[in-house]
Amino acid sequence: MATRISKFTRFLCYNGDKSTIHVYPFPGRLLGSGYSSYSSAVASLESEPDSGLQDYENYRKSIHGGITHKALLVDAVGTLVIPSQPMAQIYRKIGERYGVTYSEDEILKRYRRAYEQPWGRSRLRYVDDGRPFWQHIVSSSTGCSDSQYFEELYNYYTTEKAWHLCDPNAEKVFKALKKAGVKLAIVSNFDTRLRPLLRALNCDHWFDALAVSAEVAAEKPNPMIFLKACELLGVEAEDAVHVGDDRRNDIWGARDAGCDAWLWGSDVHSFKEIAERIGVEV
Repeated sequence: MATRISKFTRFLCYNGDKSTIHVYPFPGRLLGSGYSSYSSAVASLESEPDSGLQDYENYRKSIHGGITHKALLVDAVGTLVIPSQPMAQIYRKIGERYGVTYSEDEILKRYRRAYEQPWGRSRLRYVDDGRPFWQHIVSSSTGCSDSQYFEELYNYYTTEKAWHLCDPNAEKVFKALKKAGVKLAIVSNFDTRLRPLLRALNCDHWFDALAVSAEVAAEKPNPMIFLKACELLGVEAEDAVHVGDDRRNDIWGARDAGCDAWLWGSDVHSFKEIAERIGVEV
């Protein structure tokens, strides 16, 4: 008889010049029949991904009363909400009144370069309201350091005009998930504007908890932000699934914390699909 081992095992996967530890949840009890080791069990899943995934999800439902996970963690920007207009367009439109002359293409190029560089003042980009970081990004992107320009731009992104929901059926789905007993949380790399933004979009009450990087002092892919969300919900990491649009920050980070993880736009394409995969009808 095979020896039962932990529900989770870690595989070291090489990505470019960085090594990343992935955590893939797998039911230990499946090793009791037909598998001599974890590697052979995982190899079987990978060789028959459709049947293996279905078996795994059926297993999850059998231990959680018909649902695969007790909690759903959701990324904010790019998954729950997206900008209503391209960033560079807004930076230029508002900036024209303050002497900004760069084209949208130039603003976007400079923005990406500034955003991808290490932020030297802190190990975190978003501390409290994130103003020092965003002042750096705005001035680097546009060449304009006017404080009034920055404040107008900064405040714009706290309003409902700046954002809209990715999925218009989100509210209906989240209500169904809550009714089924699934706990809900936002896990986001964001500053303290996120809470007022969600209130402006009238969707803050959909969630039982928010784990915002500026508030918990950890940014994705740091596993601590996912563990904090689970702590706030009162669930174990292995009982939660996180959905986000960034493979490194959302998928690898969540798996390193011990959560399951689905990539928005690849593994799942709508919140209805997420609910159905969890086992909740909408």
